[in-house]
Amino acid sequence: MKEKVTLNPKEQNRLMVLNRVETGKITGYQAAELMKVSLRHLKRLLAVYRKDGAAALAHGNRGRKPPNTLGKEIKKQVLELAQKKYVGFNTQHFTECLTERERIKISRSSVRSLLLSAGINSPRKRRAPKHRSRRERYSQEGMLLQIDGSPHDWLEGRGPSFTLIGAIDDATGKVPYAFFQKQEDSAGYFLLLREIVERNGIPLALYHDQHTIFDVPKNELESIEEQLEGRKKFTQFGRLLNELGITSISANSPQAKGRVERLWETFQDRLISELRLAGARNMEEANKVLADYLPIFNREFQVVPKVRWYPKFGQVVKDEFCP
Repeated sequence: MKEKVTLNPKEQNRLMVLNRVETGKITGYQAAELMKVSLRHLKRLLAVYRKDGAAALAHGNRGRKPPNTLGKEIKKQVLELAQKKYVGFNTQHFTECLTERERIKISRSSVRSLLLSAGINSPRKRRAPKHRSRRERYSQEGMLLQIDGSPHDWLEGRGPSFTLIGAIDDATGKVPYAFFQKQEDSAGYFLLLREIVERNGIPLALYHDQHTIFDVPKNELESIEEQLEGRKKFTQFGRLLNELGITSISANSPQAKGRVERLWETFQDRLISELRLAGARNMEEANKVLADYLPIFNREFQVVPKVRWYPKFGQVVKDEFCP
């Protein structure tokens, strides 16, 4: 008994055209045009059709399991990791952890489909994009750093709340240094700048909010006489910037500090997940996790600037990867 063959609409149309060629109702050129194939390919189809009949027109992979299908064990392992070890990780972050830490290489779309089929949604809700143009990045690393502090419940109730103090390079998106401390204060920014200078050199400018750490309150500004005499009032941190020759730029709104604000959004998603994974319960443990995570973050998110400004921010050098 012959095996039944199921053909899709396209294959059924090809069968009808080949039958008309066999009965002499149309020529080979006409058949090739109808099927939108070359004459050579039409001859191949005719040859296999004459040999094996309609079954030759069915796609060879029909009924076969795709070679890239995830095995049951892999699916089970991924779901267990998502529900236990990496619970709360967003889909992209989870996919990266599977590749780098678990040696399970799966595409993000496959991970997402697998999680959704198991009823596991990504905890990160993406906002609809706003139609606005972003300011073009500075061309050289070290030209402008955005600095800020982010008070948050970084340990999700496992320990005390504290503030993340950090900086992001405008040209590269790289985080040169960041650390946790109890609160946002001048001492924290002194420490931040000292670490950045020791590791990379002196930046040209710092972009910050209008906190009194950076700017003298308006009611304490110098008088007209003092201005005429060239006497300018500084905060302690402002005096440090002035002595180092660093330009101090105050933002007029949180939106103006877009890069550092987006950095905090990313950290409040990914860094919190890393702290949860490590089981951090105090500021010391959180700082250790952060120090280990920063190189990973920079490797993943930093971009190549148009011109590289190498360590100590002294000489501008064209990088081989730059135009």
